[in-house]
Amino acid sequence: MSLDDALLDRYARHIVLREIGGAGQMQLMSAHVTVVGAGGIGCPAIQYLAGAGVGTIRVIDDDAVALSNLQRQTLFGSEDIGRSKAEAAMQAVARLNPHVKLIPIVQRLDADNAETLLRHSDVIIDGCDNFSTRLIVSDVATRLRIPLVSSAVGQFEGQLSVFRGWEAGKPCYRCLVGEDPARAEASCAEQGVLGALTGVMGSLAALEAIRAIVPFGEDSAGKLLIADLLNLRFRTISLPADPACTACAAAREPCPA
Repeated sequence: MSLDDALLDRYARHIVLREIGGAGQMQLMSAHVTVVGAGGIGCPAIQYLAGAGVGTIRVIDDDAVALSNLQRQTLFGSEDIGRSKAEAAMQAVARLNPHVKLIPIVQRLDADNAETLLRHSDVIIDGCDNFSTRLIVSDVATRLRIPLVSSAVGQFEGQLSVFRGWEAGKPCYRCLVGEDPARAEASCAEQGVLGALTGVMGSLAALEAIRAIVPFGEDSAGKLLIADLLNLRFRTISLPADPACTACAAAREPCPA
C-alpha cells in the first residue's frame, strides 16, 4: 500500500502530525474496525473512521432507520427511513470516502454469533443500547484480545472507556459493571438524549479507536471519561481491574501450545 498524490492530499492533516505521519496513515488504511450498533454513538464514529481512512469498517446492526433516529444519527437522511442502518451506512461511507470499505452485517449480535462477527478486528467500538449485549461484546473482545472502545449516553451525560482486560492491571467492561445482565435499563426513547451529545461521544470513540491503531499520547485503557454536558464538565477516573473477574482471568491464562 502506498500514498499517491490524491491520498497525500486527502490525509494531509494527519500526515503532518508527528504522532501519525505517513506511516501511521498507512496503518489506518490497512486497519479493520468493527462497530457494534449504527445508532447515536455508531453514526459519528463511522463518519470519522471513514474520514480518517480506516480501510475496513464492519458495522453490525439489525435495525432499520426510523424518523425518530434522525435527531442524532446524522449519517442518515429522511430518504433512508425504513432502510437497514448497516446498509444505509455503507452507502453513506461510499459517498464520504471511496477508499474505505464498509461491510454491513444486518444481524443481531448474540452469544452464539459474537465470536464469528467480531474476530479479525483490530479494534471494536461498542455503541449498542443494551447491557446484556455489551457484556457479550466485552467477554468476546477480552477473550480474543481485541481492544474495546465502549461508549454510552443518557440525557445529558456520556461515558467512554477503553478496555484491554487481558493485560495485567487493566479492567474489562465486566469489571466496571458487574455480573447482572438483567438489571433495569432506561432507553433513549424513555428518558431522552441530547442529539449533539451522541456526536461528541461517538467522535471520541472514533478518536480512541484511531489511538488504538496508531498509539499517541497517554494510554486510555483503564480510565473512564464522564462527560456532563448539562454543566459542561468532563472528568476522568481510574478503573481498577476486578481480581474476581472470571473474564479477565481466563484471558490472561497462557494459550495452550
